[in-house]
Amino acid sequence: MDKPPHICAERSERTVKLDHHDSVRDHVHQQVSSEVERLERRIETLRLTKAPHAAIMISTYERMIDRKKGFLQTWNLKEDRFY
Repeated sequence: MDKPPHICAERSERTVKLDHHDSVRDHVHQQVSSEVERLERRIETLRLTKAPHAAIMISTYERMIDRKKGFLQTWNLKEDRFY
């Protein structure tokens, strides 16, 4: 069932304030960093294979990594090894 419109409107107005809670910042940092590491491992695996669309997948993963690193930088969650 669809939710009533007033509930959806209330949720869209709420924003997450990552700079207010260190535990949230730590969790987000850890999560995004582990996602970047997984994507980097996938890229290395694809480079070793002869998959027909490996180049497209590598390019897509690299864009995803760039966006995730940009998110970390925007929220000052960066790690030295990324930059």
